[in-house]
Amino acid sequence: MLEFPAERSAPPRKEPWTVTRLNREVRSCLESRLGAVWVVGEISNLRRQPSGHSYFSLKDESCQVSCVMFRGASPGAGALRDGMQVEIFGEIGVYEPRGQYQIIVRRAQARGAGELEAKLRALHEKLRNEGLFDQDRKRALPPHPVRVGVVTSPAGAAIRDFLHILARRAPHIEVFIAPVRVQGRGAAAEIALAVSQFADPVDSSFPAVDVIVVTRGGGSLEDLWEFNEEDVARAIAASAVPVISAVGHETDVTTSDLVADVRAPTPSAAAEILSSDRAEIFNRLAYLLGRMERETSSRLELAREQLRRHATSGAFASPRRRVADLRLLADDLSERSTLAVGRRLALLREGAFRARSILRARSPASQLATLRERLGALDMRRAKAVASALQMRRQLHARLRHELELLGPRQTLARGFTVTMDASRRAITSSETAAKQPELITLFADGEVTSHPE
Repeated sequence: MLEFPAERSAPPRKEPWTVTRLNREVRSCLESRLGAVWVVGEISNLRRQPSGHSYFSLKDESCQVSCVMFRGASPGAGALRDGMQVEIFGEIGVYEPRGQYQIIVRRAQARGAGELEAKLRALHEKLRNEGLFDQDRKRALPPHPVRVGVVTSPAGAAIRDFLHILARRAPHIEVFIAPVRVQGRGAAAEIALAVSQFADPVDSSFPAVDVIVVTRGGGSLEDLWEFNEEDVARAIAASAVPVISAVGHETDVTTSDLVADVRAPTPSAAAEILSSDRAEIFNRLAYLLGRMERETSSRLELAREQLRRHATSGAFASPRRRVADLRLLADDLSERSTLAVGRRLALLREGAFRARSILRARSPASQLATLRERLGALDMRRAKAVASALQMRRQLHARLRHELELLGPRQTLARGFTVTMDASRRAITSSETAAKQPELITLFADGEVTSHPE
């Protein structure tokens, strides 16, 4: 019979954890120790759910980690794809039912996108301060362009969609393509040069065009970066020919879109902007031709009726009578005009007289005289008011003085009362204090007497 040897110095037995508790403790330990982290790696096994959440693995040369990005967590989630090098920011977490640790992604961006975004923001601020994004400097497109210059790659899907829509909707438009690279180092210089040559055909071998279209298909920020370069933006802004920028998808906004006269969300949309539906044009022309025919027939019939009426009128039957009637009418109108002119002149003279009267009344001299009269009246009122106030003050002063004299000590002394004071001439109010004084002064109405109590 097989037996396991007994363990030596085994630790004391404790209550075992459940798997749930173990996973919970691991989760608490990871979340409290690591928290939020930045991680760089390559996306693989990307799965997007109908709910809008995305699940993928982030790997490098030797390891990988599971990641989940919930819907709305990062604005760049829609551009993620397998094989893409990204930088992600998120919290470490544990999915307890499976005991699997993962990163809950809060933000994801292409590797190096942070530096590109900072560079792009600085360029936008610079161009905005120079007024290159202002709407008032942008020009309207010609209503019916017939020659269009396109700056793009001749091998891209964007030019195929563009030409297909133009051929269907407006085959009369001539398209001239300037083949350039739309991605990679040096592509921006080619794009800027092609725009400048289309804008100035006199000094270049390029044909004269009505509109310039700068376009390419969608891609990441790095793929579209050449359309964010400053020399492309300045070439578009300096163009004397209106420019349409149709770069990327509808959600992509490049510097060329902001500087261009018109921004089209896609290359196909640019073709639709330039073209009008032929059926719509033909219907419009048919409507205008029918309207012109109806109006022409109506005017001809009206002219015939007027001709018949004039031919049967008295003017043609008796020209002398018509001339006489016209002379009488001319005399009547002359007399009426003379009377009207006379009445009008009379009204103007009356108005001028009233205006002179008003101006005379409102002249500075008249107003000054009126103000002087008002000032004199106010001065007299002020003098009367001051005199009345002084008289009232004097009366009040005399009454108060009389009342003070009645209540004063002299009147009391005159009625036979006296005031006893010590040698320092302080009033004595008790007999006990008077008995202690070596000298007393008694004040009468007509003088004072000094006495010694001893």
